[in-house]
Amino acid sequence: MPTSSQSFSFHQSVIDEFRANGGKVGGPFAGGDLLLLTTTGARSGASRTTPLGYVRHGDSLVVVGSNLGGPRHPGWYYNLLAHPVVRVEVGTSSFEALAVPAEGARREELFAHVVRAVPGYGDYQDRTRRPLPVVVLGRAEPEQWSGPGEVRTLADKLLEVHTWLRGQLRQVRAEVEAHFAARDAHSGAGQPPAPGLGLQIRQRCLAFCQALEFHHTSEDGHLFPGIARHHPHLSDVFDRLAEEHRTVARLQDGLAALLAGVHIADPDRFRAELAAMSAELNAHLDHEEEALLPLLADVSWPPEKPRPTP
Repeated sequence: MPTSSQSFSFHQSVIDEFRANGGKVGGPFAGGDLLLLTTTGARSGASRTTPLGYVRHGDSLVVVGSNLGGPRHPGWYYNLLAHPVVRVEVGTSSFEALAVPAEGARREELFAHVVRAVPGYGDYQDRTRRPLPVVVLGRAEPEQWSGPGEVRTLADKLLEVHTWLRGQLRQVRAEVEAHFAARDAHSGAGQPPAPGLGLQIRQRCLAFCQALEFHHTSEDGHLFPGIARHHPHLSDVFDRLAEEHRTVARLQDGLAALLAGVHIADPDRFRAELAAMSAELNAHLDHEEEALLPLLADVSWPPEKPRPTP
């Protein structure tokens, strides 16, 4: 058995070769489809990059938590459950993706697709009692995302972030409705015919909440104090925005608690919580744009680098 240091050294050599040769590597990965998956540590919060084989399925990429047929899921799988937005490198391109483990019939369908392409994954499954996780790497952006256009100022950047958050929230609500509609239509034994929607809702909601928390933390810690120094007469505006951030955070906590049992959640209660959060958040974003966009319209983005001292 290789030691952890040997495994790390091997993985790092593959990563270095991948990046140096436009995604092509030799050794055991030669000729195969390989990507680099960068996750955020579930406990450490540190970035972790892992070389993985993948199979294409439509517009998405599919990876399997085989761990060579070992008894435990690989660490990267637990990381993406805690932090669903990951970075994927394929060839010379890289992009952010939303990682969603497949469930039920959807998982069986995708695993059969993977085994047809790479039969070795069937051998890995035969070695262990645990169902190998099948993870779909799809778009991190909400559907029909185009952004607000060219970003030249800090006002444009703020509007871009707000547009992304609104789009993610709309998609969460659409997926929730599809999930509950499938539950209502289901009859007989077994799970409702909504493959993947439970974890899909969880992953997208978690990604949305983490992005929103980061956005608010950045505003409270950096953006607002910086503007306040130049506009002290707006202290009441920033106090109100900070209070709205705390209100939205409380709503997020309530929604996260519901998400833990989305498969058995009461539809009316879930919809009410999500509607309350949506209304509060959209009102907050509207107010923030009204107060801040005029102040940020002349601030260039990205920030200009300071000129060297003569």
